[in-house]
Amino acid sequence: MSTTTPIVDFVRRYAQSGTSRLHMPGHKGQSLLGFEPWDITEIKGADELYGADGIIAQSEANATRLFGTVHTYYSTEGSSQCIRAMLCLALQAAPAAGQRPVLLAARNAHKALLYAAALLDFDIQWLWPAPQDAGALCSCPVSAAKLTGALQGFAQQGKRPFGIYITSPDYLGGVQDIAALAEVCKDFDVPLLVDNAHGAYLRFLPQGGQHPIALGAAMCCDSGHKTLPVVTGGAYLHLGKNAPIQNDAAVRNALALFGSTSPSYLILQSLDKCNQILSEGYPLRLLQCCGHLTRLRRELNEAAAAKHCPGPLALESEPLKVTLDAAALGMTGTELAEALRCAKVECEYADPRYVVLMFTPENPPQDFERLTSAVLHIMENLTGPFPLPEKNDRELLELEHELHTCCSIRQAVFAPQEQVPTEQAVGRICAMPTVSCPPAIPIVVSGEKITSAAVRLMQKYHVMQAAVLRKTI
Repeated sequence: MSTTTPIVDFVRRYAQSGTSRLHMPGHKGQSLLGFEPWDITEIKGADELYGADGIIAQSEANATRLFGTVHTYYSTEGSSQCIRAMLCLALQAAPAAGQRPVLLAARNAHKALLYAAALLDFDIQWLWPAPQDAGALCSCPVSAAKLTGALQGFAQQGKRPFGIYITSPDYLGGVQDIAALAEVCKDFDVPLLVDNAHGAYLRFLPQGGQHPIALGAAMCCDSGHKTLPVVTGGAYLHLGKNAPIQNDAAVRNALALFGSTSPSYLILQSLDKCNQILSEGYPLRLLQCCGHLTRLRRELNEAAAAKHCPGPLALESEPLKVTLDAAALGMTGTELAEALRCAKVECEYADPRYVVLMFTPENPPQDFERLTSAVLHIMENLTGPFPLPEKNDRELLELEHELHTCCSIRQAVFAPQEQVPTEQAVGRICAMPTVSCPPAIPIVVSGEKITSAAVRLMQKYHVMQAAVLRKTI
């Protein structure tokens, strides 16, 4: 059954009314790029994002039903705004313990987490991948046993983190066992917070049970613009039944704390219209898209096996990503990405080893065919034998044991700092996280001392400048 679009309907009526716009924005609805007639501000009847009780509240109620949450809130500033608000709420709900608040987080977190730690002034204890899983900067599988051990360590000291923070899916398409981790969190009475920016669509797969909220997460963020037909900046903050704070005003205040007082009505309309799209046959189109991608991966892997490539080319991943291991072709990820670019295929992300390509049901059939043809053509021109790729990232393995924290994230972020070439950064304290977006996963965290292994990893990922503190704290 189709879902209503109250925000879209209001704006269209207003644009067609011929009303003199003696209010912001300054373009007054005159078309320059084409969208201006639908770009408005909080006029009478338009509701207010951080005090919603009208058309925005109605639209969010539609999203809440579609996502099966206790409450879903809109963000016009991406998942970054939702991450900060989610952590703010978890902090507010944590019992006062007379000690600095600590978050337990998987190390492959987006730098938005560090910005939140700087603004909210909490510490982070990191969960690192097991040695056999330390294959890439973007991945950090966390088992229920590892999380249990970490929480037992807190309990033995009479402490408790205010939350557990997991990224799933990660940039390479890896998915955590959210259900198992949620059970551990339930046992220790700690909320599970999930950066699900890449997984908004998971709710609409068969049974809808792969979304973090359905699997027991307390709160999570979704980027609508990453995998759903939403314009850039549209995102959701989802609350589950075990979210530590359910008060509507508290949640909106937390979002307002990190958001502009002029939220984009273009993005709000996009989120509103997406509700209707999701309610009109989207799950079937999503299922068909996933089927095409399953066949695409299988065809690429069969071709790679015929070429005697060492290991699969298309890796196992969440359904909408195609992650290619360029090392299986004797190439780097950046080389493979450039070869695809020449065939008019632009990837989402490429690093020294992997290429990530993101599909949605909005991709036309020729996109699937073009990628397959491009990769097969690249393989035709390769000659073996192909070297056996390394299974683990040695620098990443060294990093966990070499790094140590010299000051808090907040102290480092707000201290006087300077940019230096990475080769000159050994022994200096990291200030702002220095990493490109994508993947926006810091190699060294603010407040940590930069080591030689960290510098090698930075250079491997083409990070040639580092922000460091001017003085030792």
